[in-house]
Amino acid sequence: MTSEILNDETAVTAPDTAPTDDPRPDGLRRADSLVIVNTGNGKGKSSSAFGMMIRALARDWNVAVVQFIKSGNWNVGEEKMGRKLGVDWFSFGDGFTWDSNDLTNDKAHAAQGWAKAIELMEAGEHQLVIFDELTYLASFGWLPIADIVGPIADRPRHVNVIVTGRDAAPELIELADTVTDMTEIKHAYTKGIRAMRGIDF
Repeated sequence: MTSEILNDETAVTAPDTAPTDDPRPDGLRRADSLVIVNTGNGKGKSSSAFGMMIRALARDWNVAVVQFIKSGNWNVGEEKMGRKLGVDWFSFGDGFTWDSNDLTNDKAHAAQGWAKAIELMEAGEHQLVIFDELTYLASFGWLPIADIVGPIADRPRHVNVIVTGRDAAPELIELADTVTDMTEIKHAYTKGIRAMRGIDF
């Protein structure tokens, strides 16, 4: 079947659209560190962050992760591997808010997590810190956005920061060097398929 299609003279071929001009801007410079925000409704925000975690570890960087929604009892795959590879991992999430019996406890736990995140940044012992699902602390109204962007802006200049989560605040987007909006085209969940171990967690 494949050979028939390939040999069909009527088969449509893609036009030659490969770029020939270098798209990179002139005057590129090195930065001391970057703030990266992965936001949007699509899948891949945390996954992208943990991909960068692997890159950082390959460069012998010290890496720390603070998770704000995912529960430490979920035994997510990225935590299991991160700990094996020497990542300093902290979970301050209590799980999905709609499963909570006491949102005031979730809010307090998240505030403790942000205090730990600030401590990690200020200590300057990690070249990369990942704040997974941090955006929700602002979008839920649990912390003022100024209390989030201020410490990130004031961090030691060698500390790179990755923030994930939906609904990133404009102030956080303004602060960031790189912002990616993950757009959902399709998701298995909408077809009634549960999250899959090894793919989603």
